[in-house]
Amino acid sequence: MKLKMAVTAVAGLLIAFSMTTYASGNAAEGKTKAAQCATCHGAEGNGGGPNPPVVNLDAARFTAAMNDYKSGKRNHPIMTMLAKKLSDQDVADLAAYYAGLKK
Repeated sequence: MKLKMAVTAVAGLLIAFSMTTYASGNAAEGKTKAAQCATCHGAEGNGGGPNPPVVNLDAARFTAAMNDYKSGKRNHPIMTMLAKKLSDQDVADLAAYYAGLKK
């Protein structure tokens, strides 16, 4: 019983920590960092052609996508190359910026 409670407590802390990570992004920094993203996804993140929109993409989903590109789980030569250059803070900042944009 105590083990089950300990596991539940640790899981809760991990979930809370991961949510804090998403919330720690700085949208103003993300806007600066998004200049390179604008080449394909547009200045306001609306995408176009084969490039999907990133505007209004929630931070968790954006972060997961970037991590998938970094790990190779998602395969796109340009996105993989660009994502691998991003630090966790860069991803959090970009996620905060795009999550705050309105279509």
